[in-house]
Amino acid sequence: MQFIRFEKPEQFATVAEPIVEKQEDVFSLFYGILQAIKAGKYEDPFMAVVMDEDRVLAILQMTPPHPLNLVIVDESRIEVVIDFIIRELNGNSVPVKSVISLKKWAELFADKWVAYTGEGQKLMMDQGLYRLDKVDETIEMSSGSWRYATMDDHSLIVNWFSLFEEDANLEGTPIGVVKERVSQFIDAQEVFLWEDDGKIVSMMKKSRPTRNGVTVSLVFTPKEERRKGYARTMVAYGSKELLKEYDFCVLYTDMMNSTSNKIYMEIGYKHIAESIHIGFVK
Repeated sequence: MQFIRFEKPEQFATVAEPIVEKQEDVFSLFYGILQAIKAGKYEDPFMAVVMDEDRVLAILQMTPPHPLNLVIVDESRIEVVIDFIIRELNGNSVPVKSVISLKKWAELFADKWVAYTGEGQKLMMDQGLYRLDKVDETIEMSSGSWRYATMDDHSLIVNWFSLFEEDANLEGTPIGVVKERVSQFIDAQEVFLWEDDGKIVSMMKKSRPTRNGVTVSLVFTPKEERRKGYARTMVAYGSKELLKEYDFCVLYTDMMNSTSNKIYMEIGYKHIAESIHIGFVK
């Protein structure tokens, strides 16, 4: 086997894209991040492929400090392939703080990583991946209307971004970075807001577009406005708008939150895969 690391995203994409395009919805995270890497939105991305002669066995990418994203191409050799990957990562001093992938792959990688390195592991997020092709028009909607966020909404979105990370038990992003990102989101018209009676009550974000699909992320409603149907309505209208441009939408949910999973299924999202994010503790 060979462990081939790429410096140029375009060269890596010639190998990785034909693989992820076969299941563009399931591998939307990998595919979408790869498009961002190609667009120069990440510094020093890690990109690698495991080969056996002319056969691709696995593809990997990482945009520090974010997790290692792993796609196993040949599951018949998964144990040997993951052992090889872990040896190569450690032998080349590639720091891996966490891994995210389909649940069966990530869990096996994490168990083997812990056994090899002596580090501990902790569950960051047990996720469900959902796909939407058409919004169910029969669902009950909340009052109000949607609009794109503007710079007048900047401070509110910055605050909600941080609260979203807190709710999701994510490591908090430095506030200066959040402010810069939110400005970029607004400039690109990626943030959707729901307003009711002149008050902003919910938001969602367009993320990681691929050839045919797009991800819905950063769905947030402040605590005082929850249980009023605003999140479901925001995602329904926002997704419907995105489907004017894309064939499908995908989103990740916390499998431990039965309420959010129920809401998205009511809109028309269908469960297509299980993903997991596992962190490593020295």
